[in-house]
Amino acid sequence: MAKVIVAGAGQWGRNLVRTFHELGALAGVAEADPGIRSRLEEEYPGLALYKDYRDALDTDVPAIIVATPAATHAQIAREALMAGKDLFIEKPMTLSVSDAEELVLLAEARQRILMVGHLLLYQPAIQKIKELIEQGTIGELRGLHQERLKLGRVRSIENVLWSFGVHDLAVMLYLTGQFPINVHAAGHCILQPEIEDDVYVHLKFAGGVTAHLHTSWLWPNQRRCLHVIGSTGMLTYDENEQTVILHRKTVDRLLMNVDLGEEVVFHGEAKPLTMECMHFLDCIESRRVPLSDGQNGLDVIRILETVSSKLRAGVVG
Repeated sequence: MAKVIVAGAGQWGRNLVRTFHELGALAGVAEADPGIRSRLEEEYPGLALYKDYRDALDTDVPAIIVATPAATHAQIAREALMAGKDLFIEKPMTLSVSDAEELVLLAEARQRILMVGHLLLYQPAIQKIKELIEQGTIGELRGLHQERLKLGRVRSIENVLWSFGVHDLAVMLYLTGQFPINVHAAGHCILQPEIEDDVYVHLKFAGGVTAHLHTSWLWPNQRRCLHVIGSTGMLTYDENEQTVILHRKTVDRLLMNVDLGEEVVFHGEAKPLTMECMHFLDCIESRRVPLSDGQNGLDVIRILETVSSKLRAGVVG
């Protein structure tokens, strides 16, 4: 089995450390914080620890997992690819389109695996929804509606869309199989100037498919729900319950409601992080392109940057 070194063992990185360790693939951790390194020494006796990620790049371990703060992703990823390492970058891939483009081109030139941590793509429920769409279970795809709302951790650098909405945008691109032809956005800065706490994004795709995403970290209750609207039926994915419900409901050509009931077509408690990490290890060994490859990461950053530009300019449409 391929081995990896995780760079960054903070709030989310420690989950990656634990998961790769459980999979028998963890060769070491690069972490600048001495307190975190001390904890790792206790939890994983004998594990190779590095104060600086550059020391990890000098090893013969073939892959690096970048789970450091988002602002450092581009630099660490660039150096890792230049060192000939396969690469897994947590979301968001980078904080600019130019940096993301550079990493995609560099990975291609070096023939390295580049995978982005779009965790929701590895949730079996999303795979089930993709399957149902492709099978024509709900007819032609017409629209996607996603809510990701809660009283959450407020950031001081990126807005709520960059913090909460990256996975959802990746899913929208995956389910539609397209990049949007139009992007509309509106946001509200409530707690801090120029940092949106509440953002609405509206995407239009070729063929008339639309997608809508509402993110907020200033919300009274937690809502994580995706609705998929088709020409002959609808799907609802409730992340909290981990269920996908097929609604045999529509409006016919005479504008009459059609309701043939509903049923739960998926219910599961899978571990998407484990599946994501296993996928990366498989890609390292098989040299196949990851589901959430560099291009997928770049496309998401393109949308995020477009939305940010419109929000800064005060453009709603």
